[in-house]
Amino acid sequence: MVMPHPSTPVTRRILLGGAGLSLLAGCGAVTKSGGLSAAHTASPSPIPDPAVLAVTPADRADGVAPTTPVTVTATKGSIVSVSVTDEKGTYLPGKVDAHGVWTSGRFLRPSATYTIAATAKGRDGTTTSHTSTFTTLKPGVTATYGLPYSGATVGIGMPVSIQFDSQVATKEMRAQVEKLVTVTTEPQTEGAWGWLDNRQLMWRPKEYWKPGTKVTVSAPIAGVQTGNNKWVGEDQSGGFTIGDAMVSHIDIPAHMMTVTRNGAVLRTIPVSNGRPGPDTETRSGTKVIIERLAKVTMDSTTIGIPEGSPGYYKVDTNWNLRVTWTGEFLHSAPWSVGAQGNSNVSHGCTNMSPADAEWMFNQSKVGDVVEATGSSRTFQPTEGIGVWQFSFDQWKANSALVS
Repeated sequence: MVMPHPSTPVTRRILLGGAGLSLLAGCGAVTKSGGLSAAHTASPSPIPDPAVLAVTPADRADGVAPTTPVTVTATKGSIVSVSVTDEKGTYLPGKVDAHGVWTSGRFLRPSATYTIAATAKGRDGTTTSHTSTFTTLKPGVTATYGLPYSGATVGIGMPVSIQFDSQVATKEMRAQVEKLVTVTTEPQTEGAWGWLDNRQLMWRPKEYWKPGTKVTVSAPIAGVQTGNNKWVGEDQSGGFTIGDAMVSHIDIPAHMMTVTRNGAVLRTIPVSNGRPGPDTETRSGTKVIIERLAKVTMDSTTIGIPEGSPGYYKVDTNWNLRVTWTGEFLHSAPWSVGAQGNSNVSHGCTNMSPADAEWMFNQSKVGDVVEATGSSRTFQPTEGIGVWQFSFDQWKANSALVS
């Protein structure tokens, strides 16, 4: 058989065809499987997976109870930030727990509008934002209270006092107040909260204060319910400093008062106390000076003795130190000087000469202790600042947190 010469057209067509196949294979990059390589396939689009936020209270909710917690939950993704502010720009504290839920850390103010701003990050890396508002209920009554003697220098018998203007109706409500308030002392002092009555929450030290102690009280109790449709409207804070240890000892039968400062006797004063009788005898017990009043008009109608009745009186007095809300004072009584030191003739007050009363007034401050002994009439704790009428264990039992 004769083979064609390599230069013939047939041979060239075969070679060209082969070259053409080789060129095609090089341009198309045919893989062993016959498909295109990965370098030339399109990248797949990521699947969207944004964060999803669930927030309570709901947007534009109205009449929200102040005890309602604000919560922000990332049902998908994770929380990046949460900010909750009222219309005054005050931030509501809160934190994210182990489950990734942000929860507010205190009660809401009544009659307030809050704005919630939150962001979360999705698993796809995108950010989701949320903004909403809600309004808390407007109470029928806004409960008000005070922190007496804040900023003052007081005596060693003065307790911390949170004094409400109306009753805190139930033990559960009183317990809620008690859980939120705090006392800080320098130096550290042992003490306890107790309710003197349904209006007065007090913290007293186990023993009289040490002079020089700095006392701070914080009452972040806005939003606490204290009665039917009655809620506390604001927080307060304050404190006082403890001054010298002034303690006056009144021996009622002996008609004498011994005044001490930091344990040293300053003066022994002849006095006349309340004459015998269920309504006139000076009360025995440990009292605290509540007020210093240079001038007072003593009027028996304020203690239930009307004008025209036996025992009625109305007289101006000087250098008055109040020790009970029921009308018992230490004061100047020039009309009873003859009885001072030998007999009890007053309507319950401790009478002194004008000179002794002025001296006593100038030496004294609110919170100083007056210990009276020897009568059959006992000072009742709610008649004044009566925290020292209890042993410390008895006082602790007045806590609303005690079952």
